Amino acid sequence: MCGIIGYIGKKEALPIIVEGLKRLEYRGYDSAGIVIIDETNTPYIVKTKGKIKDLEEKLNFKKIQGTFGVGHTRWATHGEPSDANAHPHFDCKKEIFVVHNGIIENYSRLKEQLQKEGHRFITETDTEVLPHLIEKYFKGNLEEAVRLALKKVIGAYAIAVICLKDPEKIVFARQSSPLIVGLGKGENFIASDVPAILGYTKKVIYLDDGEMGVITKDDFQIFNLDNQVVSKKSHYVQWSLSQAEKGGFDHFMLKEIMEEPGAIQNAIRGRIMLEEGMVKFGGLENVIDKLKNIDRLIITAMGTALLAGRVGEYMIEEYAQIPVEIENASEFRYKKPMLRKNDVLLAISQSGETADTLFATKEVKRKGVLTLGVINVVGSSIAREVDAGVYNHAGPEIGVAATKSFVSQLTILALLTVFLGRQKEMSLVMGRRILEELLKIPDFVKQILAKRDKIKELAEKYQNYQNFLFLGRKYNYPIAQEGALKLKEITYIHAEGYPAGEMKHGPIAMIDKNFPSVVIAPKDSVYEKMISNIQEIKARKGKIIAITTEGNIEMGQLADDVIYIPKTLEMLTPILSVVPLQLFAYYIAVLKGLDPDKPRNLAKSVTVE
Repeated sequence: MCGIIGYIGKKEALPIIVEGLKRLEYRGYDSAGIVIIDETNTPYIVKTKGKIKDLEEKLNFKKIQGTFGVGHTRWATHGEPSDANAHPHFDCKKEIFVVHNGIIENYSRLKEQLQKEGHRFITETDTEVLPHLIEKYFKGNLEEAVRLALKKVIGAYAIAVICLKDPEKIVFARQSSPLIVGLGKGENFIASDVPAILGYTKKVIYLDDGEMGVITKDDFQIFNLDNQVVSKKSHYVQWSLSQAEKGGFDHFMLKEIMEEPGAIQNAIRGRIMLEEGMVKFGGLENVIDKLKNIDRLIITAMGTALLAGRVGEYMIEEYAQIPVEIENASEFRYKKPMLRKNDVLLAISQSGETADTLFATKEVKRKGVLTLGVINVVGSSIAREVDAGVYNHAGPEIGVAATKSFVSQLTILALLTVFLGRQKEMSLVMGRRILEELLKIPDFVKQILAKRDKIKELAEKYQNYQNFLFLGRKYNYPIAQEGALKLKEITYIHAEGYPAGEMKHGPIAMIDKNFPSVVIAPKDSVYEKMISNIQEIKARKGKIIAITTEGNIEMGQLADDVIYIPKTLEMLTPILSVVPLQLFAYYIAVLKGLDPDKPRNLAKSVTVE
């Protein structure tokens, strides 16, 4: 949610900051703004409701010159989207400028106190208390004023601060909201995420909660709120700028769906020991003895990652014979769970910054439970918080609606099933069989992607319907939920994902000729049950789009439209069945003239509750 980019160096800051903001658009936002300080120490502030293109229309590149400044994209929490509520915010004297991601939970009390002291507020935001609070403590040193101000703050934040009376530096801090430092030669950066600065440096430092610091054009320093210097290692970003660009595709979402075979291959590369029917996870080697004694696995996540966890529940319970509980992280963090000695928590998050998942992980870890992660972003908060974990290596995912990260998560959960199962009762033959089939999955996905024109035709046929029911059983019940979620996220069409057996307990009342159903019915152990559900829908004149296994002639006689997927093991069918659902949602969004990469009201990384 929101984006921050800061630059200080020898180049003109404005084009670097605007480009960085564009590369952060995927995070979700409704307004944008910048502040640039020129060589005479004069600030230029431009803010606007709307998109970055609206900001560009307000900017005059020839007049706004300067070699350091900060930019921000805002996703409204306190105060509606407006020019005034956009960041940066400033103090009474217009000398201190702050951009902020997160929420200041005690802002009302702070604001009331500051108003009594004579500070004037002009916006509806919680963020505005920060420049005024920093102004209160400023005695000539910006770092110290920011440190003292943050001591009074309760909440989540990633901030960047510049000051006219202590110029040529950017002060920053982080608490429960991502922020990185980018290191260059004669220039330095701060940003919410790597894509914003990838065109200028691949050398980054990931900040931890409670850390703050300062960058100048030639140096940097990081310390904590107790003013203790913190030694940090820099990391080299492995992926390239081209990976974060569209590469000839109309949208990032389509590009990332087309990258799914590669994402699956990256998830399994170097991890399969086929002859032994085993899986090697380097990130789990230090805790393998504890995993041998696991009695229960608790999976926590949010959104699409939570649905991946639900598929993992079926995999691990059926093949590894380990009890699994799925917990929505936003609820789990407020529960008082009955945790046992040999429980293990698995947190799943593409970004590694999902606030609820991070806080749930911290709480469980605090109680002495082993914590694991399945994370795509190296160096992210959850990746650094867990005791051990597995990286997806799926590369950057820019589209807000998760696609390739989801199939990557499913792939890793299948590997984890074999990894855990072979330490329990899973036989060599079964382990080898699952892994052999998993190696075929990238090619199977390519076969589905080759049929995307057929799926586009279905999108054209069904684009004007206002309601959809998605049905599945067992492994494909979470995929029905994911298919419905994708349609809601990027087309704004109402859709519900249900276990097919639940249909008669309420949803069937909605079925008529104007309420299509998408039925996921591969030839598996529950196929006959799905046929019964299809017959019930047909009896009520409901239209049916079916996803089933290649060669299933029967389905062509039952459904109005059929999408075929290759035959594979039942536990691996979700990796295949979700792909046409992603494409179906994508093409409907495009046909409706919507931007599937930046759906309204949504953010890629939800870093606040």
